[in-house]
Amino acid sequence: MNINRILTRKSFYLLLIAIAFFTATSSCVSFSSSLPNPSFIEATRISEELDFCGEPVPLQDETVRERLERELIICMDNSDDIILWLKRSRRYFPYIEELLKKNNMPDDLKFIAVAESSLRTYAGSPKGAMGYWQFIESTAIKYGLTVNNDIDERRNFFLSTPAALNYLKDLYALFGSWTLAAAAYNMGEDGLKAEIIVQKVNNYYRLFLYQETQRYIFRILAIKMILSNPEKYGYKLTKDDFYQPVEFDTIKITAEQTIPITVIAEAANTYFKTIKDLNPQLRNYYLPPGNFTLHIPKGTAILFNQRLESLLSKWMNEKSERIYTVQSGDNLSSIAERFNVSVKALMIWNSLTSTSRLTAGQKIIVFPGNNNAAINVPDAAKDQ
Repeated sequence: MNINRILTRKSFYLLLIAIAFFTATSSCVSFSSSLPNPSFIEATRISEELDFCGEPVPLQDETVRERLERELIICMDNSDDIILWLKRSRRYFPYIEELLKKNNMPDDLKFIAVAESSLRTYAGSPKGAMGYWQFIESTAIKYGLTVNNDIDERRNFFLSTPAALNYLKDLYALFGSWTLAAAAYNMGEDGLKAEIIVQKVNNYYRLFLYQETQRYIFRILAIKMILSNPEKYGYKLTKDDFYQPVEFDTIKITAEQTIPITVIAEAANTYFKTIKDLNPQLRNYYLPPGNFTLHIPKGTAILFNQRLESLLSKWMNEKSERIYTVQSGDNLSSIAERFNVSVKALMIWNSLTSTSRLTAGQKIIVFPGNNNAAINVPDAAKDQ
């Protein structure tokens, strides 16, 4: 037999063995690396007694423990969320804690805001819930919040928090349990009352509810466990890591006509974005007529009203010089092209939408393109 053929065949077999060994080894390494970290498993072990608002959690019930462990593991698998919860907690919790204490309500209720919105201003849901406490519109209005095309106070932390606590207080009066009150906050009081009547039990842990509500209290408990003892779960933040409460001045404005937020920003020696950030309830570019309490940067309230009056007068004079009377055949695109501006700018200046129809004789504001402050609307385009 040819010695070269024997060597070739032997080399081929050795190569196959080497590939098989490498594949098996790699597979083992990959499998091992996918196993949970021992400290992760240790962190999910619940050895201490637990309560929600002073009401014991029946951890001796294995199904209850399993439901809590599930939510704890899911929360811990989202470390980016946990880090942001921790960072934001220092900004928002002090105010919630102060109100809870003033109303003789349990401190644990603050964790509902984390479960609802992750403490995000513009958090929303497919069902139309909005803001830090995820109010639906009807409940928000019932508890004194304004929700319309111009204002949505669900997005204002300092306005929505008292409303949420009043709602929770009413739910507690209705159900006699903070655990059931929180469940009702999630699914609605009428739905929970119906389930209690049908199932003939008023213990949250014994009720069969919608999956979201069955998990809801356990998610809040998991959040409480992590935020109350972050180091146990591997999160050690320094003082500088936390977001601090925002400082601001509070001013009152009586608007007899619409006021551009840019004018308010200029009167407060700041930017449009800053006013919108401090007052997320403002939905548009203008403050509508009415009485309002707004937040402006700390230290800018002094002489604010005088500056606003002067700037508003100036803006009104400029506005009167920027009026264009819509002609027959005009539309947003043709007017925008004529004055070298964008259609979007026209819509903002005049509170229009993409579906708004212009009519001949209608008066709109136009700030021509390029240097808006220096270029006047042509005389032929002015209202005579």
